[in-house]
Amino acid sequence: MMYLWNKTRQLGFTLIELVIVLVVVAILAAIAIPKYVDMSATSRSVAKQAMSGAVKSALAIYVSENAGSYPTVTQLASTMPEGTASSTGISVLIDGTTYIVLAYTDTGCTAATAATSNIVKCVGVIP
Repeated sequence: MMYLWNKTRQLGFTLIELVIVLVVVAILAAIAIPKYVDMSATSRSVAKQAMSGAVKSALAIYVSENAGSYPTVTQLASTMPEGTASSTGISVLIDGTTYIVLAYTDTGCTAATAATSNIVKCVGVIP
């Protein structure tokens, strides 16, 4: 006996194939998204540390180029590409957000500046 097979062509994916693909994509997303969020927070923290280091370097360069005299907050801010003077330190822009690198009037970093005309002898970190 001869059987005739119904030869139909499959035109799409079956429901089970689509469900399996969705499950695999969901598992990958569940793994990748938390790592991305953690990486963003880490990069922001590193950018803050780098900017604080750049302001500290600018202070050291200013002092060495000006025979040991210290700058005012305004003078120090003018040495930074995107820095502006504020009463408590240097305002900098990191990823669209403004942060302040704290400035101090003593070398021990204990007496904070209160005006842009104060002399800066120590630079702190971005809180």
